[in-house]
Amino acid sequence: MTNPCIFLDRDGVLNQERGEYTYKVTDFIVPDEVFPSLQRLKNAGFLLIVITNQGGIAKGIYTKSEMHACHIKLQKEAGGLIDAIYYSPYHPDFSKSLGRKPGTLLFERALAKFHIDPTRSWMIGDQIRDLKPAAKLGVKAILMNDTLAAKPYFAASSLTEATDFILNF
Repeated sequence: MTNPCIFLDRDGVLNQERGEYTYKVTDFIVPDEVFPSLQRLKNAGFLLIVITNQGGIAKGIYTKSEMHACHIKLQKEAGGLIDAIYYSPYHPDFSKSLGRKPGTLLFERALAKFHIDPTRSWMIGDQIRDLKPAAKLGVKAILMNDTLAAKPYFAASSLTEATDFILNF
């Protein structure tokens, strides 16, 4: 059996985008819409997996421990619904990695570990680089960013709107 999955970017999708690195728990704000949206997706049978670039680690701006503290807060505010969080601590100015989006490695790891069916799965991100790996792997994608041209991706202005779209697709 293969599972459907919702892959989620972190910053700008699950927590408020600040325009700079978010690594302090006090700055890590999870909007009220996140828990109900994740609960609806989970109730519909989707795995929930976060895939996030965390290049500030490679730059020395923050530590893995600070990032993990934010992920603990996210999981708590998401009601423990998130099945896994994959992150890339690399930045192309300092280190190369196929796991950093738009690379596909972290997606491929999740697909294999959780027996995910890419044709029944979605990626929700707020940057085109978040969605490119999904397209390469046959995962449908939703862009949550009104300032970017959305073609060939579906577009949504919020996680609630993206959830509604997926559940009615």
